[in-house]
Amino acid sequence: MGLLRRATKTILALMPQKNEMKRTIIIGCALMTIIASAQQTPVSRQVAEMVMNTWKDSFALGTSQARWSYDMGVVLKGFEGLWRNTGDVRYYNYILKQMDFFIKDDGTIKTYKPDEYNIDHINNGKLILFLYKVTGREKYLKAAKLLREQLRTHPRTNEGGFWHKKIYPYQMWLDGLYMGAPFYAEYADLLHEDTAFNDIANQFIWMEKHARDAKTGLLYHAWDESMQQKWASKTTGTSPLFWARAMGWYADALVDALDWFPQDHPKRKALIDILNRVVNAIEKVQDPKTGLLFDVLNYNGPGKEKNYLEASASCQYVYAVAKGVRKGYLPATKITIARKGYDGIVKQFIKTENGQTNLHGTVKVSGLGGNPYRDGSFEYYMSEDVIVNDAKGVGAFLLASNEMEMVPTQSVGNGKTVLLDRYFNSEKRKDAASGEMVYWHYVWNEYSHPGFAGLGHIFNRYGAKLASLDVAPTADNLKNASVYIIVDPDHMKDNPNLNYVSAADKEAIMGWVKAGGVLVLMANDSSNCELQNFNYLAKAFGIMFTDKSVNMVKNDVYEQGVVYPGKNNPIFKTTKKMFLKEVSVLGLHSPNKANAVKDGDAIIAVSKSGKGLVFAVGDPWLYNEYLDGRKLPAEYENYKAAEDLVKWLLTHGKKK
Repeated sequence: MGLLRRATKTILALMPQKNEMKRTIIIGCALMTIIASAQQTPVSRQVAEMVMNTWKDSFALGTSQARWSYDMGVVLKGFEGLWRNTGDVRYYNYILKQMDFFIKDDGTIKTYKPDEYNIDHINNGKLILFLYKVTGREKYLKAAKLLREQLRTHPRTNEGGFWHKKIYPYQMWLDGLYMGAPFYAEYADLLHEDTAFNDIANQFIWMEKHARDAKTGLLYHAWDESMQQKWASKTTGTSPLFWARAMGWYADALVDALDWFPQDHPKRKALIDILNRVVNAIEKVQDPKTGLLFDVLNYNGPGKEKNYLEASASCQYVYAVAKGVRKGYLPATKITIARKGYDGIVKQFIKTENGQTNLHGTVKVSGLGGNPYRDGSFEYYMSEDVIVNDAKGVGAFLLASNEMEMVPTQSVGNGKTVLLDRYFNSEKRKDAASGEMVYWHYVWNEYSHPGFAGLGHIFNRYGAKLASLDVAPTADNLKNASVYIIVDPDHMKDNPNLNYVSAADKEAIMGWVKAGGVLVLMANDSSNCELQNFNYLAKAFGIMFTDKSVNMVKNDVYEQGVVYPGKNNPIFKTTKKMFLKEVSVLGLHSPNKANAVKDGDAIIAVSKSGKGLVFAVGDPWLYNEYLDGRKLPAEYENYKAAEDLVKWLLTHGKKK
């Protein structure tokens, strides 16, 4: 409302008062425009603006000096999701700026002290790995290895569980699973430390074994193996109560660590089962009226009226449930509780004040032990301050929002698989992190400029699953795919063991398309990819990639790569201006028609074959470099074009 008040004053000051009726109409129209604009901006982006205004240079978090704090990592993971969901490079730049305040060129981390053995200090490592994958800069890999070294020597319980901190001996806290496990899992995936996944799984398994209450299914905040702490039960070692944010940390840790767990790992199912038990237990104590969580779950003792609905835990629960459903870890029906929770969060905790969108209702901190001593009692939990725009709450809200904003689009590609060729284009190189030979260049898990991670995320946003095909296409291995993408088949210079399109390949692909599949062909001219045999396939659908090239962009003269899809384009319905570089002009046989042209030449086309379709473009085009905003000026709407194309492909691709 603050924005509307200021806008009204401005309009009144500028408008002449002679014609009162006209003045009223104009003011009303202007205010309606402002209201509509505000409503079109997702709350997540409004809160992100608050973050960028509040913490411009570094995360001081109320102290005189910025420090390496897990709070920062929670917020920045929210920003990573915003960047992936929008293509707005401001979110990436904010992550880069905040992290580079701490990460030095030699890979050391400002204010980080490994010998403190604080599991909280590991959390920000997820952003370090993110930046390494995107930029390839060695300093980030060195910093990640520094954090990994802490875990190698971090003190453990006799069973093997990480202590929460060196100063908290023999204690495992639910919070610690979020701080350590997702980074540990992602690092193990990146560096191919396959044996680490047993250790990671055991951290969750041991935590549940020791902290779970058999009656309610809820997990106590912490467990003291030594049973020496005043807060610890003398029979179980658990703390007295169920703190909501602790369970939120644990649930979020599960869905994030599972991102990196091998599909065939024997303990993967155990983690998914734990997640289901956690979600079911919390669902039973979710406030039926608001969908929110109380700070202390399931509390009915003295002073219970002091218990309050808490923002950060409610956000964490929504995030875990929504992501768990999207990833298939939880039943699809569980999304209703995430929707109810998110609606409650926005209604109760989100407030626009003085033109800024704020998150209310987050408890600043809650711990156990220490000095002054925190005894884990209900009175203690109720004594901690509840504040506005706490970083932990804001980060959890961004994470929850990123997931909830994907819910409405999931139905587009639900049950559909997008298959990416790694047979005709199968370039490999030695991975700088692990030293192993890995696929790169137009592959799903490549986050640097030549990869398809950004495009893959958009497919995921619209409900599709991703897969790769490393062998020759056959009727059997294509049958479960709705969309099959082939990009830039290898030259001999790219791959000495290259695979040309054979007659058997062509027949298998043609049969799959005629049965309803959607084939995507992306290629440059013959100087950049192998065209002769690729055209053997393309010509079967009345398309040929020629050696005539257009949009030969010199240096960064981006205007030389402009393409206008035109009004009423059946594929690019919302895109006005695109960028394509070094495009192979397409030769088309009737009845095929161009979808987009440049100076009269066809550069994008669609062919119909039986029940299926073929989409062809003379440029690999939607790889990260020209999709994620880090290089391309914002006026080129390639991210929007990718969304349009993904929706079109998934809408036409048959469901298996």
